[in-house]
Amino acid sequence: MPDNEFDWYGPETSTFGDRVCAAREQAGMTQKQLAKRLGVKHSTIISWEQDLSEPRANRLSMLAGILNVSFSWLLTGEGEGIESPDEHSELTPEISEILIEIRDLKASLVKSADRLGRLEKKLRTKLKES
Repeated sequence: MPDNEFDWYGPETSTFGDRVCAAREQAGMTQKQLAKRLGVKHSTIISWEQDLSEPRANRLSMLAGILNVSFSWLLTGEGEGIESPDEHSELTPEISEILIEIRDLKASLVKSADRLGRLEKKLRTKLKES
């Protein structure tokens, strides 16, 4: 990929939930429509798109088929997926800078959320001990 392009759905740029949402929108489906096709609750799709949970392998396979993307693309951002919004246009340096800042901020937020989760777990353990 040339340096002036931004990898919208790569493993360092997007999450599983981001890719599910983008592929669902590309397929022209609402969350409720996708839930119905998969036989799951609407809240389940919301949970997946917000990265609160992930589907089991059988649902993931169905999801990939319905959204016309590969299993691996949903999980990692690599493989057959949807086209990035920038594949048909050049990005200005200013837009590229903004996108890089967004990617860095998302990575920082993920690290912070992981750290917060570990601290909360540690606190619960300590509270149970006392």
